[in-house]
Amino acid sequence: MTSTTTTPPTTATTPSRPYTRRISPIERGYLNAAATGTPQLIQMVIEGEGTLDPDALRQAARAATLASPGLAVRRRGALWRADGPVPEVVELPADATPDTHPFFRRDLSVVTGPVCELGLIQGQSTKLAVRASHIVTDGRGLRQWIADLFRSLRGEEPAGCPDTVDDGHFRTMAGPVHPAPAATRLTGLPAVVGRGPAGERPLWLRRRVAAVPSGVTARAAAALSRHLATEEGRLIVPVDLRRHDPTVRSTANLTSQLVLGLHRDDSWKRIHSTLVRALIAKDEVAALERDFLRDNPFANNLSEARELDGSRFPCTAIISDHGEVDPRTYSTPAFRATSFATLPMLVPYAEMFLSACRVGVTTELTLSCRNRPGAREKAEELLTDMAEALGQ
Repeated sequence: MTSTTTTPPTTATTPSRPYTRRISPIERGYLNAAATGTPQLIQMVIEGEGTLDPDALRQAARAATLASPGLAVRRRGALWRADGPVPEVVELPADATPDTHPFFRRDLSVVTGPVCELGLIQGQSTKLAVRASHIVTDGRGLRQWIADLFRSLRGEEPAGCPDTVDDGHFRTMAGPVHPAPAATRLTGLPAVVGRGPAGERPLWLRRRVAAVPSGVTARAAAALSRHLATEEGRLIVPVDLRRHDPTVRSTANLTSQLVLGLHRDDSWKRIHSTLVRALIAKDEVAALERDFLRDNPFANNLSEARELDGSRFPCTAIISDHGEVDPRTYSTPAFRATSFATLPMLVPYAEMFLSACRVGVTTELTLSCRNRPGAREKAEELLTDMAEALGQ
């Protein structure tokens, strides 16, 4: 059942002084990717025991968005303005799953809004799916908003994310960095997961690993390296720019990227040390100095982006480690969260996207890739090897 209203959707702020910030270069990159027809979405799924009241969720969504209006923006020229609708709550059938229900596949418009919505599934267990446009937020930003959602459900005051800074602020706060190497167009690498034409829907596979090791990104990448179609691969690691100014509270998309080389049968310790050195050097900040239109290593315009036909990819995999998730953050007196996972999006220039998070004594892995002949079997094999690597 889909929730309906008899009044116009409420907005997050009053029209007199709306939250406004400029569209950043990072966000323009996601707008470009979305223009190829690939939805740019973050989807987080919380599962637990007990119940969540739909009307209480609607009230909590409004309270959380008043405190963090970046989740109710719409595009207004070169700006984001919080004059859009508050995230809606959609009540889904008890048997709805990401593989079967269109709710998990529909796009969110940054022009009309809403840019965020919630799907509530109440059956043998209760699941809350929170979906947001990755154009306007990132993993940290959305988790902050969800934390405020549950604060409101518990009768607490939301912490709020009112800041409007963009990546330029973090370039300043990071201090001096070495210039990034001259950008070169990254060549396509042969596909690893399946062959032949791909369907429009992503293939999502989850694996729960009974281990919480350090170096999750490097361990998973090393397992992947044993399946490369050639001697070389390429890894993208998202990096949260907020690390350069932890006082900033913002739901904006403040994630830059590190691009790392991968070798067949790579060592996780080598990958980990390479990643640590790049973080110490603040390479993700240096990359921001490049002009997006002229120096994009993946595609400089929509025509080039559309030429990525799915047989070769500049990037083998994106691996995003969301770190530790405390289930108590997403619990109420009537609902106890027991698991947290994401549904990674498809990216035009990356063959697959692996998301990881640690919940208690387990690590949740979710892999997304294009659904094509042989993809499910190969992706399951990859996840098995990654799970073994995390357990060692």
